[in-house]
Amino acid sequence: MTTQSNGHVQSPASIVNAMSVDVEDYFQVSAFAAHVPRSAWDGMQCRVEANVERILALLADAGSTATFFTLGWIAERYPGLARRIADAGHEIASHGFEHRRASEQAPAAFRADIRLAKAIIEDVTGHEVRGYRAPSFSVGGSNAWAFDAIVDAGYRYSSSIYPIRHDHYGEPDAPRFAHEVRPGLLEIPVATIRVARRNWPAGGGGYFRLLPYGLSRWSIGRINARDARPAMFYFHPWELDPGQPRIPGIGTRTKFRHYVNLERTGPRLTRLLRDFHWSRADRIYLDAPC
Repeated sequence: MTTQSNGHVQSPASIVNAMSVDVEDYFQVSAFAAHVPRSAWDGMQCRVEANVERILALLADAGSTATFFTLGWIAERYPGLARRIADAGHEIASHGFEHRRASEQAPAAFRADIRLAKAIIEDVTGHEVRGYRAPSFSVGGSNAWAFDAIVDAGYRYSSSIYPIRHDHYGEPDAPRFAHEVRPGLLEIPVATIRVARRNWPAGGGGYFRLLPYGLSRWSIGRINARDARPAMFYFHPWELDPGQPRIPGIGTRTKFRHYVNLERTGPRLTRLLRDFHWSRADRIYLDAPC
């Protein structure tokens, strides 16, 4: 048995982890920004609806719920999809409006983006939006002002930091677990494990597709058992879609990162949902008894 920071005693098997989905289409990823301008988005083949429907089916089969960090751009164009997510019992949260990195926006533009996304999603679904995740985990020490904007916009929590070392994002010295970054605002980092005085990724994304499934299972089990904490996991709808159109002109590294093992994501998620307990981020971090 282990004791959590709130004083509750839990066994590792009883810990419920946070499953999250970054709802964006394949052409909207930051790595493709130089190849697919936003002005071209409306002309691209839409894959997000079918991919999200597959995710909803996987979650329903597992009896699990999740948090869907949804682009305002997606909710505006596919309002029925946003409503289906919420109506299925999942948390609908914000991923900003146009998938612009917080680190590449001026404060005024960032504030406008996250306010617009929140307003659109709430209007479409009729549900309060309490969570926000910055595209590409682009909030950190160099733009900590973003936390002020997030709390001012009415969000209750952020999941915008991945405390690892990465060439495109990451705050390796940031706290590994949920913590208050501003009065009334919780930051919930993506899951990591601490080995050899360094944080290693354990929360999904491309690592989940690239590395053996057993490593993900071991890492999340270690967080539950050794740290006695829930793990925050994430993935994208396009990661279940090996048939998605290929973007021409992208570099070898980008091509590998985006397309590696897409056919394995669905089966691995099925195993992950079976091997651990999962729920929405808001119910784990905001609504749990203190």
